[in-house]
Amino acid sequence: MKIIINENERGFLFKNGTYRKMLTPGKYRVKRMFGETFARVSVSKPVEVPNADIAVLLRDKKFAENVARVDVPDGYIAVHMEDKRIAGTLQPGTYCFWNCYREHTFTLVDISKAEITDLTPEQLMAVPRNLYSKIEVPEGETGLLFFDGRFERKLESGSYYFWNNMQKITCQNVDLRAQQLDIAGQEILTADKVSLRMNFVCTYKITDAVKIVGEIKDYKAQIYTLTQLALREYVGRFRFDELLEQKDSIAAFVLKQLQTKQDALFVEFSDAGLKDIILPGEIRDIMNTVLVAEKNAQANVIARREEVASTRSLLNTAKLMEENATLYKLKELEYLEKICDRVGNISVGGGNLLGELREIMSTK
Repeated sequence: MKIIINENERGFLFKNGTYRKMLTPGKYRVKRMFGETFARVSVSKPVEVPNADIAVLLRDKKFAENVARVDVPDGYIAVHMEDKRIAGTLQPGTYCFWNCYREHTFTLVDISKAEITDLTPEQLMAVPRNLYSKIEVPEGETGLLFFDGRFERKLESGSYYFWNNMQKITCQNVDLRAQQLDIAGQEILTADKVSLRMNFVCTYKITDAVKIVGEIKDYKAQIYTLTQLALREYVGRFRFDELLEQKDSIAAFVLKQLQTKQDALFVEFSDAGLKDIILPGEIRDIMNTVLVAEKNAQANVIARREEVASTRSLLNTAKLMEENATLYKLKELEYLEKICDRVGNISVGGGNLLGELREIMSTK
C-alpha cells in the first residue's frame, strides 16, 4: 500500500514486529504481504510510538538526531522549556521530543531537598500541585517549621514552598504582636462571703516563640489561670465595702503578680485592667437603697443650710432698719408698692392716701 508522511509527521516502519527505520515526510510503499507495518506520529507531541520501546528507537541514528532526549532520575523532576517558554515538568523517566521545528531544553531539579529554592514562580506554576506544599507566614507573626515533628527553624513573614517528599513538613504560626486576654465572669468571694463577678483584661506579648511552643502546652490557658488566681488572692483579702474602696488598686496588684511569672511563660505583660464588677441582685438592691438614702440626706442638709442663710439675712435687714429710719421708710414704701400692684381700683375720698394706707398696714 502507498502512504504519505506529511510535513508535521514522522513515520516508523516495522517488519514482522521489528523496527526497521524512521520515515521522514514523503511518499512510501508498505509491503504488507511481506509483513511490513507502519506507525504515524505528530511532531508536535512527545515521541510515543505504539508497541515500540524508546530505547529501541534511539539505536536508530537518524531518529536520535531528530529528537531531544532527557533522562530524569529518581529524586528529580525536569522543567521542560519549549523555545525558551515553560511547557511543563517531567517526572522520573526517559523522554524524547521532536526538535525539528522547536528547541527543547530541560532543567533538572532535585526534589530530595526539603525547600524549593531553585525554581522561579513561573516554573513552579508548571509543577503538579501535589508535588509541593505552600506555607504562608502573615505579617507580624513568625513561623515555626517542623520536619517529622522536629523543630527545624523559624520563618519570617512571607511565602515558602517545600517538596512533598518523605518528610512530613508542618508549620505553626505564632503571633508576636501585643495580644489581649479577657477573663470574663469570674465569680469570687470576698472576705465576708459576698459573691462577686468580675471581668478583667490583660495585655501581653510573646518574647520567645520557640520556647513557648516547645515547652508550654497551652500558654493562653496558663495565662488565664494565673490571672484568675491573682484576682482571687486579692479579692479574698478584703470585705465587700473595703474592696469597693480599693478597687482601683486591683489591676496594679494583678499586673505585678503576672510580671513575676512572665519569664517562665516566655511572655511580657504590659498592662492589666478591671473592666467591671457585677454585684448579686440582693446586694445591688441594698446598694441602691443606701445610695438613695445618702442623696436624700444630702438634699436635707442643703435645704436646712438655705433656711439658715435666709433667716440670717432677714435678721440683718431688721437690724439695719432699726438703726436707720430712712431705710425703714424706704422698706415701708416698698411694701406699699407691692400692695398697690395687687389692687385693681383705689377711691380717693379727700383724705391723706398715704396715711390711710399706713393705717391699713398698721391694722393688718
